[in-house]
Amino acid sequence: MKIAVMKEIHEGEKRVPLIPPTVDKLVKLGAQVEIESGLGLTCRFEDADYQKVGATIGTSREEMLGAADIVLRLRKPPMDEVELMKKGCVHVSYLDPFNEVELVDKLKDAGISAVSLEMIPRTTVAQKMDVLSSQANLGGYVSVILGAEHLDKVFPMMTTPAGTIKPSRVFIIGVGVAGLQAIATAKRLGARVEAFDTRPVVEEQVKSLGAKFVKVDLGDTGQTKDGYAKELTPEQMAKQKEEMAKACAAADVVITTAQLFGRPAPRIVDKAMISDMQPGSVIIDMAVETGGNVEGAEVDKIVEIEGVKVIGLGNLPGRVAETASQMYSSNLGNFVDHFWDKEAKVFNMNREDEIMQGALITHNGEIVSEMYKSIMKK
Repeated sequence: MKIAVMKEIHEGEKRVPLIPPTVDKLVKLGAQVEIESGLGLTCRFEDADYQKVGATIGTSREEMLGAADIVLRLRKPPMDEVELMKKGCVHVSYLDPFNEVELVDKLKDAGISAVSLEMIPRTTVAQKMDVLSSQANLGGYVSVILGAEHLDKVFPMMTTPAGTIKPSRVFIIGVGVAGLQAIATAKRLGARVEAFDTRPVVEEQVKSLGAKFVKVDLGDTGQTKDGYAKELTPEQMAKQKEEMAKACAAADVVITTAQLFGRPAPRIVDKAMISDMQPGSVIIDMAVETGGNVEGAEVDKIVEIEGVKVIGLGNLPGRVAETASQMYSSNLGNFVDHFWDKEAKVFNMNREDEIMQGALITHNGEIVSEMYKSIMKK
């Protein structure tokens, strides 16, 4: 069974979908792995490194896509490459299906079995292939590093001959995977850390990392069965903003991580809140690519609002591309391995498996994802 691994062509993307150790794993399963020439160069992997573990090197994207039984990549496929894949091909990548309706329809019409890695359910078995968690973890780390870089104060308390320097205050909004890593990283750097989430259940996790949990009585909130925060009512949003404004005003660095699965990110920090913050403070909007948590944040830009730096840089995991590639590659390899028939040495698309049920969007010329169909009806 032939697996083609495509070089990323998205502008500024330095991550790679597969690194040599994962290729070695797939070859040992019995797969024929062909990588596009130059696939790993952004992370300092030469074509020869892939050849050493059994991969062949392809130089024509058209030929690779046309011959592949499985196509692996990181970002969604360009529209003009869908028709190059043969009918029945399995395509595995990030897909962003709720915002890429035209692409999903084209994959369906082309008879491609499209797997959206964002849709893998958050179960114990699926943890080892959870690309969202692995990349969000790194995003949380990078956000703190960016905050420390752009703040004109040090993070830790320091006792110096000139006196004692107070620690910087970091306020993190949203305590999912990214938020927890941001808390841990800010604490390691010596900051005083506070965090807020609409889910009271995460308070214990926040405290276990040495941070203070900011409590806001919002009434009935909680999380979905997949662990995502539920959308708030307008009344809950107003009360949340009121309490968060106080925490933001006292903070040197604010990091927002709030995202809603399949929907635009909620706007939780407005310009009135920013105007109450100290000049020189920094806000990092981790949700800027999905609509943004912060009013005035711009994708891939750093803007100043009322003396506050608002950082809206996208693709934060890509700033630590080698580590991000290592994690993504491992997730991808584990996904293929999970569905690989060891005896027949083929990819077995077991549609009874809950992981495949969650992640498979199109198959045999149809849209098969129940979640996708239900959300798109709304």
